[in-house]
Amino acid sequence: MSSSPPTPRPSLEMLRALTDENVLRSLMSESRLTRAEIAARTGISRPTISDSVRRLAASGLVVDTGERTTGRGRVGSYYGLAPGLGAALVVGITPRGITAEAVDALGRVRAREETGLGHDAGRQAAGDALDTAVRRLAERTGDRLRTAVVSAADPVDRGTGRLAHLPDAPFLVGDLDPPGVLAPCVDGPVLVDNDVNWAARAERAEGCARGVDDFVYLHLGEGLGGAVVCDGDVRRGDHGFAGEIAHLCVPGPGGGALPLTEVFAALGLRRAGSTAVDVAALRSRLAAPGDRATRTVLTDAIGAVVAAAVAFADPRTVVVGGDWGPDLVPALDGRFRHGPRPVPVTAATLAAPALTGARAHATDRLRTLVVQSAHPAVTTT
Repeated sequence: MSSSPPTPRPSLEMLRALTDENVLRSLMSESRLTRAEIAARTGISRPTISDSVRRLAASGLVVDTGERTTGRGRVGSYYGLAPGLGAALVVGITPRGITAEAVDALGRVRAREETGLGHDAGRQAAGDALDTAVRRLAERTGDRLRTAVVSAADPVDRGTGRLAHLPDAPFLVGDLDPPGVLAPCVDGPVLVDNDVNWAARAERAEGCARGVDDFVYLHLGEGLGGAVVCDGDVRRGDHGFAGEIAHLCVPGPGGGALPLTEVFAALGLRRAGSTAVDVAALRSRLAAPGDRATRTVLTDAIGAVVAAAVAFADPRTVVVGGDWGPDLVPALDGRFRHGPRPVPVTAATLAAPALTGARAHATDRLRTLVVQSAHPAVTTT
């Protein structure tokens, strides 16, 4: 009778690496902790935590802050992450301009730079603005940028990270290559994704879709976009264009089928000289008591998008954000909450959700890099 081979025991180095990761991640959630507080948070014995703190201090990852506990009992020392662990770069590329932030492993924004950018700026102007903002940021912080996460208000090619052309997209900066522009300033990898995908991640993490594994996010503003979250992950598709809804055929004025982007042209709601939606004019017409036709056409058009999303993605909910999308939520919710496949439609709740989502991911990436630097040869995460 054969017996199963014994389960291999983790090596001492692996156990130390796991303990050190627990210590570092505890100190990433609080700016300072005593060894006793770390032990209580992690459930690891105080002697083991003390050994870990000594190792991490010797490695230059943890420091004694010089602060001491007060009150009765034994005086304890507070420890925190060491300075000089680098920062993560967070970038937002929108029609309004470039925003660049340096974020530390505690998730704090240490510095921020903004550079203006006109509509239809083009690749050269956008690339120059991006380079300028990031170089100024690096000079201000003095930290090395160990990784970067970019949110872009344009389609993003999944394979290359370049921004991509799609017909009638309102904000085009050519085939801008953010990884190439940022390579001289960033030591590690650069991740680029569409702003709507980052907004959906943010709403799932801390917004109206918190903890929901399956939902669709629609962004309705100057541009039109969507994100599909399935089993907790954003589905990007083969090219990275999943959720690009602008060319989905929907009912337009008079009931004829039109690509969604053309509905706004038919209603006279495009900004002059652009394919972008004129948000001010649209909201003014939605608010006008005598203009029910515009609201009906837009509700029918967006309703067709929601119906397609329900049919193909089977979401638990549909989240609508953007400058004017939430104005249609009551009508859309009334239509779909009681339909043959009931799905609630809710308004997005977060301010600046795209940058919020990108910032959270950049912080996670930086924290993982710090953890890995404690034991480069051992993988624990």
